[in-house]
Amino acid sequence: MSAQLFVVATPIGHLDDMTFRAVEVLKNVKVIAAEDTRKSVQLLKHFNIHTPLTACHDHNESHVIDALIERLKNGEDIALVSDAGTPLISDPGFKLVRAAQEHDIRVTPVPGACAAIAALSSVGLPSDRFSFVGFLPSKSSQRLAQLEKLKAETQTLIFYEAPHRILACVQDMLQVFGANRPVGFAREITKTFETIKKMTLQQLLEFIEQDH
Repeated sequence: MSAQLFVVATPIGHLDDMTFRAVEVLKNVKVIAAEDTRKSVQLLKHFNIHTPLTACHDHNESHVIDALIERLKNGEDIALVSDAGTPLISDPGFKLVRAAQEHDIRVTPVPGACAAIAALSSVGLPSDRFSFVGFLPSKSSQRLAQLEKLKAETQTLIFYEAPHRILACVQDMLQVFGANRPVGFAREITKTFETIKKMTLQQLLEFIEQDH
């Protein structure tokens, strides 16, 4: 039986960024595999979607894949969503998508919001060539080692970082890349306190220190 795994992007903040297609897909699949069902249920309520949810996150993905693949093989369409934005982009889902491909199950992207691309499009750094790095290691020594490997890169580099680690991260970047390295900074994209800036690493460090 032919079924599809839909990889569905959801808003990263502003609910009006949900696409019409995403709403229809989530309404019509048999089950939604969600990174955090507690967060996804709020999104479903907003759009009056009553499709059942099942958890699929970093800690259980390996254990639930077999059951989800079996449902797909039995003809049930499934949607994969993360807490916000596009699944698999620093979010769970890779193992499920890979398993679906290995079982010749059609994987269909439902495009929408992605924080990395939204930031790149608006910070004023070159966008013709870029590399998505995602989250750096939490330990400074490991973070510095990875930054050293990226030091010679000339393309735009995209990093994610948690608020409680951003200051230490930028301090390490300044140490490796130098104070005058141009950077873009984006947070709370599409939300009330959206901040998008282009500056040097030194200026960014000062901004974050003052903001704390």
